[in-house]
Amino acid sequence: MSVETRLASVPVLLRFPPKISRPPILLWHGFGPPASERALMEALPLDDVPALKVYLGLPQFGARESPGGREDMIRRQKEDLGKLVFEPVVVGAAEELPSVVTALQQLSCLRASDKVDLFGFSAGGAAVLFALAEGKLPIDKAVIVNASTGLTASVDAFERATKQQYNWSDYTRQLARRTDAVQRAKDIARDHPALLIVQGSGDTMITSKNAVALRDALMPYYESSHDESRLRLALVDGLSHGWADSDHLGELRTTIADWFSTP
Repeated sequence: MSVETRLASVPVLLRFPPKISRPPILLWHGFGPPASERALMEALPLDDVPALKVYLGLPQFGARESPGGREDMIRRQKEDLGKLVFEPVVVGAAEELPSVVTALQQLSCLRASDKVDLFGFSAGGAAVLFALAEGKLPIDKAVIVNASTGLTASVDAFERATKQQYNWSDYTRQLARRTDAVQRAKDIARDHPALLIVQGSGDTMITSKNAVALRDALMPYYESSHDESRLRLALVDGLSHGWADSDHLGELRTTIADWFSTP
């Protein structure tokens, strides 16, 4: 059963399993398919995981899309991808998370002592990494798929896709440092969350070098704590950026569900 509602003004889809025995999983879509909370729920229902699934709408998408729609998004990307898109969408999504969790607690869907689990695809994955780095919430497990590792990675993808050069400013350079998951590896690994990094070799937007660099930066903190099993990089041969209609979808669903189901 699924319910469309709002939590702390954030549009969400709640998907209820037959039985709940684990804390909620909060999931973010990306800029491309799946690009909405409903599309992500259809691609990744995770019905075998005994947890409430909370599919979160990213700022500036879905119900919060500007009246200009996609054309306005393209305009803002060209005008300043970092300040007008990445910051309000990715950083904004992560900053909404504490209020969403408070709303879940008020609805008795989550105890104050419980940790939550996170999932993010593409820009949603960048939001997951930023939320982990900021450490404002206790997070047990997280999965990212074809994720941007920060503003620099997103700019690289934008430049490859548009053949246009991004004009950096002092402000966006500072934003890039703040959102760089590789540089903030120590912060992300602070509480040793169980982190699964899924990256497709056929992704031409976010290349696998970013995922490998992130794993390599995180690994020393997991090895020193003897928690190596809580960090995994899964490189999927041939998987493209938009994975929802991929031949690998069944495999991805199983891999992600197993990660969230493991005690």
